Amino acid sequence: MSETPDSLRTDRVFFGHPRGLGYLAFTEVWVAFSYYGMQSLLVLYMTGYLLLPGHQEHILGFGPFRAFLTPLYGPVSGQALASAITALYGALAFGTPLLGGIVADRWLGRTRSIILGSALMTLGHFLMAFEASFLIALLCLVTGTGLAGVMKAQIGGLYPTEDTRRADAFQIYTLVVQLAVIVAPIVCGFLGEKVAWHWGFGAAGVGMAFGLIIYLSGRRWMPPDPMARASNAKGAAKIERPPMTPKDWRTVGVLALLVPVFALSFVGNNEIFNAYLLWGRDHYQLQFFGQTLPVSWLISLDAIVSSVTLVAVVVFWRWWARRRRDPDEIVKAGIGALIAAGGPLVLAAASLQAVGGHKVGLVWGLGFHIVNDIGFAMVYPVGMALFSRAAPPALGATVINSFTFAIFLANLMVGRLAGLLDKMSGPAFWTMHGLLVGAAGVLLLVCGWLFRRTLAPGGSAA
Repeated sequence: MSETPDSLRTDRVFFGHPRGLGYLAFTEVWVAFSYYGMQSLLVLYMTGYLLLPGHQEHILGFGPFRAFLTPLYGPVSGQALASAITALYGALAFGTPLLGGIVADRWLGRTRSIILGSALMTLGHFLMAFEASFLIALLCLVTGTGLAGVMKAQIGGLYPTEDTRRADAFQIYTLVVQLAVIVAPIVCGFLGEKVAWHWGFGAAGVGMAFGLIIYLSGRRWMPPDPMARASNAKGAAKIERPPMTPKDWRTVGVLALLVPVFALSFVGNNEIFNAYLLWGRDHYQLQFFGQTLPVSWLISLDAIVSSVTLVAVVVFWRWWARRRRDPDEIVKAGIGALIAAGGPLVLAAASLQAVGGHKVGLVWGLGFHIVNDIGFAMVYPVGMALFSRAAPPALGATVINSFTFAIFLANLMVGRLAGLLDKMSGPAFWTMHGLLVGAAGVLLLVCGWLFRRTLAPGGSAA
């Protein structure tokens, strides 16, 4: 697109925001449905089926792949191997958007990157239906996720630099996506655990196909692509990109320093898709009316709780802003990480109750999810808004997607930590997570004080 279409005018809105946000959000609903549907099954699928003798041997290239994992996680097997693969998949799914941002900024543009990425993700989910193509499917999925991750940069492009609705947009976007995170484990988890694993993965593929259709149907509502192409006399493409200023480079440096700190704050939350499912399978009382609930439904429980807490956090900070000075994004994120540190400590207390093989009630899980999700609602969307606002226009998609690199690092750490689940006591395992997340909260508050001028509103933004 070479100019802003009439559809982006502020008098044509969707839930109070430009209609493009609606198309992007509901595209991401299906992206999230496919991702979390698979994520809710992956570690359970490997521990309960794929990595068992008689199945593991059918995976193409699994021997060299396992050798590749050894320098990262050591000579793991069984549950530790499944956790390592799950963590690596989660890491790459959130790490490749950084590369996707570079591809979008320099070559393909955002729209083409999203279309190609969505198509690869659809293919990857369907390839999960076959044991032999397991690794090929994962490769398609992480590559596609990297390219489709550019959608977050398109959200930032819906608003002028100083538009205060930008943070609201990311929170609303996150809330809408939560609908898929609730439904995906219920649908895919039930099909995978109760019918057949491949049915669950197939449902994720169908959802991703719907997402691609929605995005294509809403292209005219999207913001103009910053990578404008103009044909010269020879038909070559010309890329117009604004220059980087010294302040832009300083801002990029500070944001790069914040990435590992945010990563540490996500460690407790990201265990939900790994060690927490395995711990919950063994320690929660999941029998209701003679039926055993799929353990993957714990992710749906988390999504329900996080939807409520996200709304509560938005309402709270709006109420606070009317009465007192609204804190900067990084201060909010630091407070959120300190709150989130209490989540694993709830599980540590639950583990004390489960000593001796006793099952604990889901009320402990509810407590964990409430505390963790209140904190996470103050870290993830607010951190994303910070990176979106501060990102220089010349590196918009790259810098914004560098925030997802924090999830990449967090999942690499989780891969190591989850492997300790059967080697440490439950109280020690979860207390360790609480201390790590709490340390991240302290570091975020310190960084907010040290770099308050560099990160103050009014600087570069996407």
